[in-house]
Amino acid sequence: MRRVLGVLLVPLLAALLGLTAPAYAAPPTLPTSPFGEPTGANDWDCTPTAQRPTPVIIVHGTGGDRKSLLDDLSAAMVGEGYCVYSLDYGNRGLGEITASARQLKKFVGKVRRATGAAKVSIVGHSQGGMMPRYYIRFLGGKKVVDDLIGLSPSNHGTTIVGDPDNPLTGPLLGGLCPACQQQAAGSPFLTKLNKGDETPGRVRYTQITTRYDEVVVPYTSAYLAEGPRTTNVTIQDLCPADVAEHVFIPMSRTAIAVTLNALSRRGPADPSYRPACAPALP
Repeated sequence: MRRVLGVLLVPLLAALLGLTAPAYAAPPTLPTSPFGEPTGANDWDCTPTAQRPTPVIIVHGTGGDRKSLLDDLSAAMVGEGYCVYSLDYGNRGLGEITASARQLKKFVGKVRRATGAAKVSIVGHSQGGMMPRYYIRFLGGKKVVDDLIGLSPSNHGTTIVGDPDNPLTGPLLGGLCPACQQQAAGSPFLTKLNKGDETPGRVRYTQITTRYDEVVVPYTSAYLAEGPRTTNVTIQDLCPADVAEHVFIPMSRTAIAVTLNALSRRGPADPSYRPACAPALP
């Protein structure tokens, strides 16, 4: 666990603390995880079955990479028979989001060619749950995405405001993360993304949030407009003892169960679905 935290949290915290800092020169290229693939993922010989015809792509969040924090999620989907894939994008998700969405589009094409699948489903954490919406709306993704499942997605941004007098929230780190500024509530990027129909196409949208989210604030900003193809879920409404917050929601048994429910249905996650809950800690 310390190794995973060391890989993920240093760039993640740098990114998050730079939410309101001004952008300037291009950031340096950062390394991705040296620890390989998420459990069971990125098997390019995997063949979708009649029962699980749609491959699933995991999209990490700001400061993350294709593996860190995602093993439990990947293993659960592979265990249910899905072909699962995960990508690195956007200089650990710090880069400009429209460029990251173009990387996702390219990766979707690679997965479809390898598997022969007509469509893919996407499960994304934080920015990884929001950024695919740009791909869906503006880059043709609504034709090839079946489900989009966001784990604490930054759909309407965050109201976290950094202290410009603090060197940890000033230009030094703000320049590393254009995506952080774009995820601030009310940013021009999010205003464009959310104008009009928030859930275009025939994509099924599931948003899974936590009341303990310390990054996407308020946590309800992850929700999308209600509709027949949209389900908004807060994990504590299902399992009150689940204390997962923003960083660790991909490991939440509750969130993973709701994800599997969404993937297994023709619609988004069933609003009446109730997963088995872990016992409360003493």
